[in-house]
Amino acid sequence: MELQQQAYHVLVVTASKTFRSSAAELLSETRCAPVQFVSDISTAKRAVAETPFDFVIVNAPLPDDAGIRFALDVSDQKNAVVLLLLPPDLYAESSDRVISHGVFLLSKPISKNGFLTAIGWLSSARELVRKSEQKVLSVDEKMKEIRIVNRAKWLLIEHRRLSETEAHRAIEKQAMDRCITRLTVAQEIIDLYSDG
Repeated sequence: MELQQQAYHVLVVTASKTFRSSAAELLSETRCAPVQFVSDISTAKRAVAETPFDFVIVNAPLPDDAGIRFALDVSDQKNAVVLLLLPPDLYAESSDRVISHGVFLLSKPISKNGFLTAIGWLSSARELVRKSEQKVLSVDEKMKEIRIVNRAKWLLIEHRRLSETEAHRAIEKQAMDRCITRLTVAQEIIDLYSDG
């Protein structure tokens, strides 16, 4: 999916009505939809447990917690990209720890342009995460194919008394002759000998 078409599901954790209003307005100008707002960490924890978010924006501190531990946990355990907005005193003492977990960090107050720039960073980072997820799926699929082809080879070795090389060649040749994948041929072999 092209970046222009991608919509990002966002969770904004803030107790500030002013920030909520400003964020809602600014996020409506971007590709962020739907946007869910919560006002405390306990509700935010439930939200991330129930829903996969692309971005989590934490305007700290919050009534029930500073929000720093929550931002770190989300960044470590979920595929969401996290933006943490901290007052200057918390920013100075937390920056090294937070940044090492991959959390984007900004000191408050933040301008409209600064916020929109941060949303651009989050979009870029989320797309990198998405590509990594696809690579992992691709590797998993390839490993699954290798396991299935190997199982089919061992069935050919057992039932047709072929060597491993001959079994491999038989699967490759059949796939080429029939213009189908090795995986399809292997699955057919497995089905044939599993039924019989």
